[in-house]
Amino acid sequence: MSILVTPQTRVLVQGITGAFGARHTQLSLAYGTQIVAGVTPGKGGQKFEDTVPIFDTVEQAMKETGATASAIFVPPGFAADAILEGVAAGLDLVVCITEGIPVSDMIKVKRAMTGSRTRLIGPNCPGIVTPGEGKDSSGGCRMGISPGYIHKQGNIGVVSRSGTLTYEAVWQLTSLGVGQSTCVGIGGDPVNGTSHLDVIKMFNDDPETHGIIMIGEIGGSAEEEAAEWIKSNCRKPVAGFIAGATAPPGRRMGHAGAIVSGGKGTAAAKIEAFKAAGIGVAETPSEMASTLLKMM
Repeated sequence: MSILVTPQTRVLVQGITGAFGARHTQLSLAYGTQIVAGVTPGKGGQKFEDTVPIFDTVEQAMKETGATASAIFVPPGFAADAILEGVAAGLDLVVCITEGIPVSDMIKVKRAMTGSRTRLIGPNCPGIVTPGEGKDSSGGCRMGISPGYIHKQGNIGVVSRSGTLTYEAVWQLTSLGVGQSTCVGIGGDPVNGTSHLDVIKMFNDDPETHGIIMIGEIGGSAEEEAAEWIKSNCRKPVAGFIAGATAPPGRRMGHAGAIVSGGKGTAAAKIEAFKAAGIGVAETPSEMASTLLKMM
């Protein structure tokens, strides 16, 4: 099994005609993802790659194709509206790749999504991959920018704030012959849709996920909250890594959410929370997969 998406998930792409969206739509199609529609206002009636119909609105795309999930490749100034369009249309899942969305816009999005049926992954994230059974695990579902070829179908769930560290953990597992159930990049912005804890709970409930790698960063308290829940509730082995141990206090380090202030959100505090919860802590990024496998 998997979480959030399967090889049968019908996906639409918002921003499919932009250079970035078009490139990753091609890669997702090559991976075997069922991309059934694109959405670009003003370009309805056209086709992408002569096969994928393009619509002016998400609502039209859903009605005509039965799409239930969206990948957003829309510039920062318009991305919040793109998310809300998917929410208003009643999509099950929206994955927003866009980086640089103003925090004020995301606060409005979070407020508007209260009580919604739609789950948001991101923004500023690599997306989500559920590997398939084909060559290089093709035939799965790839929504976002993660390189499909590094994945292998299996039983380890991966959740991470960092895109590159997601890829590193996945490649380590695959190189050791160990596959993944689903890999979720939740993004590093301070206001996002889905947390570590949300994903950990889904992995815990998934019978085909046997172990979990959780990758965090300095800033915020999401990792500590997840660790507290894991300590009392998680039935599966969890290994983790916290990036940013050498970051100077008060300085933004790449992700908007990766900032330490007032003595909170430090790597040391997060690592201690992991250890207290029984989470195996990798000392370096190169040890993420091996740390979990030793626990298993």
